[in-house]
Amino acid sequence: MITVCQGIADSLDNGDRIDTIVIDVSKAFDLVPHGRLLMKIAISGVDSRLFAWVREFFLGRTQRVKVEGQLSMEVRVKSRVPQGSVLGPLLFLAYVNDIWRNTESNIRLFADDCVIYKNQLIMRTLESCKKIWTGLESGRLKNINPSKCKAVCFTRARVKDPLNYTLGD
Repeated sequence: MITVCQGIADSLDNGDRIDTIVIDVSKAFDLVPHGRLLMKIAISGVDSRLFAWVREFFLGRTQRVKVEGQLSMEVRVKSRVPQGSVLGPLLFLAYVNDIWRNTESNIRLFADDCVIYKNQLIMRTLESCKKIWTGLESGRLKNINPSKCKAVCFTRARVKDPLNYTLGD
């Protein structure tokens, strides 16, 4: 958050306008396939002992549900980063940390929250955030929640009608 605020403040000090999109991905931790995550961790160059530890963290995971006192059969978990664990946000970031490679915008991630910003990004609608994320992630994370996505423009210029102002105006 500090990095985003400082980047916006620096741009405003330079007289630039900053277009920003805040993206919310629903159930993002549930969509991370273990195999792909482990592959990304392996090629990132982490120590082999750390990789083995993370792999062991995922091996043998099962789940079951209880509805009205009845337990379902246990099933093997092939995807999902455990939420509520200390490792959850770090493992999710290891999965998505390369999305910056496909854009000229600034991207900041914290767990499953994403902020994309750039000088005069010229985004017209919140639907654009879905297109950006899909493009960045090549469709890996498709659960964008448009009702929780916001587009914000930071500018020092006076805006005649702020309620009808759209990015790119």
